[in-house]
Amino acid sequence: MFKKKSKKLIYRILLLILMDALIITLSGPLAVYVRYNFRFEPRAIEYIEEIFRYLPLNLLVSLTAFGLCRLYRGIWKYASASDLVNILAACLISAVIQTVGMKVTGLEFPRSYPFMYFVVLASGISLFRFMYRILGYIQSRREGMDRTGKKNTMIVGAGEAGYTLLKELQNSRFTRQNVCCLVDDDPGKQGKYLRGVLVAGNRHDICRLAEEYDIDEIMIAIPSATHAAIQEILDICSQVSCQLKVLPGLYQLVNGEVSISKLRNVEIEDLLGRKPVDTQIDSIMDYVSGKTVLVTGGGGSIGSELCRQIARHEPKRLIIFDIYENNAYDIQQELKRDYPKLDLVTLIGSVRNTHRMNNLFEKYRPDIVYHAAAHKHVPLMEDSPNEAIKNNVLGTYKTVQAADKYHTSRFVLISTDKAVNPTNIMGASKRLCEMIIQMMNNQSETEFVAVRFGNVLGSNGSVIPLFKKQIEEGGPVTVTHPDIIRYFMTIPEAVSLVLQAGAQAKGGEIFVLDMGKPVKILDLALNLIRLSGYRPYEDIDIKFTGLRPGEKLYEELLMSEEGLQSTENELIHIGKPIEFDEELFRRQLQELDELSRADCSDIKEKVMEIIPTYHMETK
Repeated sequence: MFKKKSKKLIYRILLLILMDALIITLSGPLAVYVRYNFRFEPRAIEYIEEIFRYLPLNLLVSLTAFGLCRLYRGIWKYASASDLVNILAACLISAVIQTVGMKVTGLEFPRSYPFMYFVVLASGISLFRFMYRILGYIQSRREGMDRTGKKNTMIVGAGEAGYTLLKELQNSRFTRQNVCCLVDDDPGKQGKYLRGVLVAGNRHDICRLAEEYDIDEIMIAIPSATHAAIQEILDICSQVSCQLKVLPGLYQLVNGEVSISKLRNVEIEDLLGRKPVDTQIDSIMDYVSGKTVLVTGGGGSIGSELCRQIARHEPKRLIIFDIYENNAYDIQQELKRDYPKLDLVTLIGSVRNTHRMNNLFEKYRPDIVYHAAAHKHVPLMEDSPNEAIKNNVLGTYKTVQAADKYHTSRFVLISTDKAVNPTNIMGASKRLCEMIIQMMNNQSETEFVAVRFGNVLGSNGSVIPLFKKQIEEGGPVTVTHPDIIRYFMTIPEAVSLVLQAGAQAKGGEIFVLDMGKPVKILDLALNLIRLSGYRPYEDIDIKFTGLRPGEKLYEELLMSEEGLQSTENELIHIGKPIEFDEELFRRQLQELDELSRADCSDIKEKVMEIIPTYHMETK
């Protein structure tokens, strides 16, 4: 096989040399012919005879120059500007040496001949070398006109990234996009053509052009644009029923990674209405290095991301603790693959088991604990309130007692905005957890803190995966109420906040993220339908199902009594703790333990006695 390829390569080089020799031979007479206005006058014939006398030496010198300029090493299917430069350099060397040689040997030629010879030779060699690309371009344009089975595509951005993307879409045999037009805000580019495609307008023309060109797909290729600029473009694009793809960021362009493979579908996170929170994790994560870290609920959405971030910063040991073996197994295998040197311990068990928790802390002595284990689904907990108390409240209580007993340095509780003025038992149970943290912090050397944030996009059971599944199934998309609003954050943002809290913890704080403006759930549904290429209420219907038990129209992040205290990060705040009778609270926790074990039917009423801000919905 190798010998066959070598022979084929030799034959190809020989063919190139023969063609070059033919072009060199013809270039001299043709240059004279052009010089004499395309007429063979007697004087012109004399010059041509002189040129042919020098031809053997000219062929030897020129072909040698072509070889030195690497004209026989290029892959001409992918000929580029650098190859053209090599061609011009080789032809210039040929023309200069021929001129000097003929002068030295006393051969005559017209004064303009060296320049004419260079132009004719360079044109001939370039045309021959680039013929493959020219034919390929003509073929691709012909195929582009055949729109059968192809998506009419608009590219937003006619810069370097847009050019590279367009080039790949046109050249690749594996893509099914017909690029109809480009859009760019630079007035200097509008009305011009990029690889034969018109830059037809700016961002404000997107809707008009989408209708005019019958666009199926919009690709956003502006990796250097700000978050606000990208969001404005996405807001415009969401008004048309086109699928959207976007290049992730500037580093893709810097690293030369702009390609079709780097495009991703536009996610609803792109329309959050604010910049992602940057907590500069790498600068604050030294405190986990060389420490034993425990993550309860380590297989869940938040817990598993915590494990990934912690594993990057070389802890002494990372302990994953979860009751769900499948989740724990998945993150265990991922971390083993990505961090083979990590001392990883994966344990199955429940935070409700006192002996299990004590044995875990006694054996491994964790320095830092991230407590993410919890029941979190509001409607399910409304129907099983005793389980919410057992797992969320008493599970947390047993875990913090073990942390205190075995001298854990820091303990970070994952809480929720539903703990503020709760209207459901899940939110009330998390408020009780925050109170446990505050009480234990006053009585222990361990630094206990809580982290409170809103809904996490993409987490298990969140609204976005549900909407996506409903859209894939053809609808309807279900929204509980047309006016319901929620605060949203991404999983990386949530984990960043948790890790920031661990770094800044002094004890007793409730860390809160400024998540900007709340988002209307109906708007999320409408945008996700549009960004999936469908028309709301026509292709995909939206059905309002009514508020579920314990569900609010809006969520709060802070109780009015708490107030706010700023931190080094302007988007992270600390809530002021509310004072309460801690001895009484201990007795009330004991009562909750007994009532939940007995599956008491009125446990919600007992919780209302403990939390004055809990307003249970009456049926």
